[in-house]
Amino acid sequence: MTNVLIFDGDCGFCTTTANFIEKNSATKIEIKPYQWTKLEEFGLTEVEAAAKVQLVSGGKIYAGHHCMAKLLLIQTNPLLKLIGAVMVMPGVDPISAKVYDWVAANRQSLPGGTPACKMPKKD
Repeated sequence: MTNVLIFDGDCGFCTTTANFIEKNSATKIEIKPYQWTKLEEFGLTEVEAAAKVQLVSGGKIYAGHHCMAKLLLIQTNPLLKLIGAVMVMPGVDPISAKVYDWVAANRQSLPGGTPACKMPKKD
């Protein structure tokens, strides 16, 4: 099974995070900046890829915090699997979504982030 992580290649924080995941994952994960990826091959649009990090795994697409949870769930380490499972449990899932949204909105201030990482304001 191929796991493909599609991220914002213009964002320093996202690139640093994607490289860390690729290097440290016990499961093979291919990383692709959405700007240089034929998104239609993965069933994605540019709007979707620009809005949230995406993981294509087992023929399914996981976005945002669901992507991050799935990245943990596909690892061999039982603790990481547990954290991934907890992230999407009822009651915890909305909190995970808010944490993801906060990180995405503030990524320019996080390690590896630059002013170019700032997300456009929502109308």
